[in-house]
Amino acid sequence: MNILVCISKTPDTTAKISFKSDDTEYNSDGVTFIMNPYDEWYALVRALEITEQNGGSVTVINVGPASNDIVIRKALAIGASDAVRVDIDAPDSYVVASNIAAHAKSKTYDLIFLGKETIDYNGSEVGAMVAELLDLPYASYVTKLDINGNQATVTRELEGGEEVSQIDGSFVLSAAKGLAEQRIPNMKGIMMAKSKPLNVVAPIQADARVHVAKYTVPPAKAGVKMIDPDNMDELVRLLHEEAKVI
Repeated sequence: MNILVCISKTPDTTAKISFKSDDTEYNSDGVTFIMNPYDEWYALVRALEITEQNGGSVTVINVGPASNDIVIRKALAIGASDAVRVDIDAPDSYVVASNIAAHAKSKTYDLIFLGKETIDYNGSEVGAMVAELLDLPYASYVTKLDINGNQATVTRELEGGEEVSQIDGSFVLSAAKGLAEQRIPNMKGIMMAKSKPLNVVAPIQADARVHVAKYTVPPAKAGVKMIDPDNMDELVRLLHEEAKVI
């Protein structure tokens, strides 16, 4: 079974958020970047588990510039067989998805995995776009996956319950928390990653559908107000007039 795992580079969760170029570009000065956790901890690890049980290989793909190679090498260290980087600093999700789909069409993959979203944009767009471009079924926010021959059973959490579906043949999956557990690359994996192939390919022509007008940071949170437990009238007033939740 051959699986393609789409990975992204994102700022570390503790990175300071600021913008430049008239608030149209993220300010990456001094920022530490990591592999998107949903891609790494859940999509990549579950793909590796499947190939370890059933045989096959895991290819990771990233759409981005040469500075992304460090996170691609980490994916190889965790256990991916090989990697592809599409050499373009993509302006939007559609360009990313178009290039992933173009690569997938040129190869034979049984499954395509990616995290449910990136932790910087939280768009949850690329997976659905890739599935549409490839005319494949799409399972989003999957928390459990079982493979039995050519049939997959996927579980998704819903409000107040779970949804269990069966899919025959190839499909695209976005991974949510619970699908797998994080793996830490060991020294052997790190050393082997240096010799694994990382193929850089030219992008296809795809026009961006979205252009950034401006980024803004959310307003600073107000301080906590302590209310005397005997003063319920004041609590109700604040919830109604300030918090506006009742």
